[in-house]
Amino acid sequence: MRIVLAGAHGQVARRLGRLLSARGDTVVGIVRNPAHEDDLRADGVDPVVLDLERAGVEQVADVVSGADAVVFAAGAGPGSGEARKHTVDKGAALLLADAAERAGVRPYLLVSSMGVEQARQGTPQGMDPVFAAYLQAKLAAEDAILPRPALDTVILRPGRLTDDPGTGRVTLAHGVDFGEIPRDDVAAVLAALLDAGKTNEVVELVGGDTPIEEAVAALP
Repeated sequence: MRIVLAGAHGQVARRLGRLLSARGDTVVGIVRNPAHEDDLRADGVDPVVLDLERAGVEQVADVVSGADAVVFAAGAGPGSGEARKHTVDKGAALLLADAAERAGVRPYLLVSSMGVEQARQGTPQGMDPVFAAYLQAKLAAEDAILPRPALDTVILRPGRLTDDPGTGRVTLAHGVDFGEIPRDDVAAVLAALLDAGKTNEVVELVGGDTPIEEAVAALP
């Protein structure tokens, strides 16, 4: 497969890039910072330097053209303000969706976050406003991308991410209790979802007892 990975230098994204390239897939990694190109090459990923906050849809469609799937794993990151939550976590996700539609690429995996439903009614009382903006941006991206008939969208909402070694066992379902999940296992679930060809799914992911392949196969 040829996979285009947006936000390819992120911690989950780099794990996914290494997994996919190691098994023989072609991975094209979109990054904003040219200093990250060598890291991606070392991972077996072909880097493309493109700022998704400023690029046009045609530029991104050129990168996406011929792909078997796209994965959005970008994020404004810690330390960014409210504005960038909306330009990256929402705006860049929508741009990738527009580009995928333009290029005729249907499979779209969107890495979101558990807890986004808290933002549906605005800023929860007592929540940090920047974190609330992050949840609002992720939710807005989900709501705008999932209904698109030209895309086969899967939205993955992981729990709190850790750097613990992956276990290969997870809980992957709708409406699970909040918990933690190693980044290794998030990457492995994304790879399994790419293989499974699921569509129109919104699922939450935390640590659990079910082997990843079984958990993905059990989705409707």
